[in-house]
Amino acid sequence: MDSAALLLSLKLAGATALLLVPLALMLVRALSRRPLAARGLVDILVALPLVLPPTVLGFYLLTVFGGQSTLGQWYAALTGRQLVFTFDGLLLASLIANIPFAVQPIQRAFAAIPREACEAAWCSGLSNWQTLLRIELPLAWPGILAALVLTFTHTLGEFGVVLMVGGNIADETRTISIAIYDSVQAFDDRAAHAMSAILVLLSVAGIALIHWATQHIGRKDA
Repeated sequence: MDSAALLLSLKLAGATALLLVPLALMLVRALSRRPLAARGLVDILVALPLVLPPTVLGFYLLTVFGGQSTLGQWYAALTGRQLVFTFDGLLLASLIANIPFAVQPIQRAFAAIPREACEAAWCSGLSNWQTLLRIELPLAWPGILAALVLTFTHTLGEFGVVLMVGGNIADETRTISIAIYDSVQAFDDRAAHAMSAILVLLSVAGIALIHWATQHIGRKDA
């Protein structure tokens, strides 16, 4: 059992979820006020990480983050650290790879909010921000919860992007999914079973939480 890899994975998953979900919320709300054509293009870009093989996505991110790239050179000049094979780059890659898992649940939750509820709030004198805080967020919170859970659990199990961008550096980029792979390669089935069981339990708990949130949305709509 590689406890350091598990702690690093929990740190990565928590940071990804906490950073990405608020950004996804702002994106969804901004898109709701854009023409259909603009929303369609963004929807395609958002869904792209779902259909791209993780190694392909990881390869292109590795190219963009590399020391010879503009972004890589800028980051190194700013921080003195490189993006590839560091936790910083791993976090940025995780944010990109998990965009659909954060955006799509929130998108569905906001789409289920009756337009009349927002119009009534505006007629009552509420600003856009007041409408968001007092009307939209209370109605959409199950979708936001689902986005947090999906982003967190998917990050825990991500392998291809993590390996391509972060490599396998202990205490820096070695996550639990890579530790499981290494255990299998070393014929350490006991350690692989133990770490896999943790991910299974976390995934089942996440699915149960999402199911409960979805049922709550259904009761609200009823």
